[in-house]
Amino acid sequence: MSAKHADTIVMPTHKSPVPALTFAALILVLAILPAFFYPIFVMKLLCFVLFAAAFNLLLGYTGLLSFGHAAFFGGAAYVTAHALKVWQVTPEFAILAGVAAAIVLGLIIGAVAIRRQGIYFAMITLAMAQMFYFFCLQAPFTNGEDGIQGFSRGHLFGIIDLNETMNLYYFIAAVTVLSLVLIWRIVNSPFGQILRAIRENEPRTISLGYSVQRFKLAAFVMSAGLTGLAGALKALLFQFATLADVAWQMSGEVILMTLIGGIGSLAGPVVGAGILIGMQNFLATSGLPVTMVLGGTFMVCVLLFRRGVVGEILNLLERRRG
Repeated sequence: MSAKHADTIVMPTHKSPVPALTFAALILVLAILPAFFYPIFVMKLLCFVLFAAAFNLLLGYTGLLSFGHAAFFGGAAYVTAHALKVWQVTPEFAILAGVAAAIVLGLIIGAVAIRRQGIYFAMITLAMAQMFYFFCLQAPFTNGEDGIQGFSRGHLFGIIDLNETMNLYYFIAAVTVLSLVLIWRIVNSPFGQILRAIRENEPRTISLGYSVQRFKLAAFVMSAGLTGLAGALKALLFQFATLADVAWQMSGEVILMTLIGGIGSLAGPVVGAGILIGMQNFLATSGLPVTMVLGGTFMVCVLLFRRGVVGEILNLLERRRG
């Protein structure tokens, strides 16, 4: 390996400025979206945008494919719903409890899974997520197949009534934007550069003296915590948490979102979540077989857009520029 490559895999050549215009445009779009789309649909989309972006932090920037992220998404949803219904705390504390539960669960699963690589890592995450699924099925506080439902969203900081749709919309939009800014900051920090180095050439990163296992675990836990935040927001939005949130199909959906949009970029999961959730919303009332159409869409994307939608667009722009 050349010395030039050895230098670039761990240290950035420069720090790019915060894309203030990009996030400003996103805030502007979110401000006007309720005038054109049903706010509940947009809020659901935002929850899955955050879910996909958190998953991409692990897959796109660290190169770890997890089949068990539904455990963090649904686990946080259950804890948030239980906190609101039984403990009757304010929504911010319920969300924090859900995120904390996802972090602890991520620490447990990650500590076991990162000892293996490739398909073995993926299978361990899937197996442990399925174990958590059966725990949720049997645990008394989850109410089995009925789930946790029928609770009030409460008042944010004891002041803002989140049962008002627009109050909830602006809260979820603000949390999503701030979370995306946080993810951008993580991947553009020295820590993020080391994650890229692990993805590109793990043996070389080890030879440079980095504790790869610790960085992998840190990335896994960060991804789990942000995924838990998405699950907590979804539970707050729909006022229920069910087994569907922890089922393996939920992990499959977030993988589809990330791959369709394009891994390794912040915009990819956003676009992928928009495509998948938009298609699900349209197909639900069309009479078409949802699973078959989504499967066909994924096949087309894999065959024609191997870098994902955003990846292919960026690659086309680079080729034209070249």
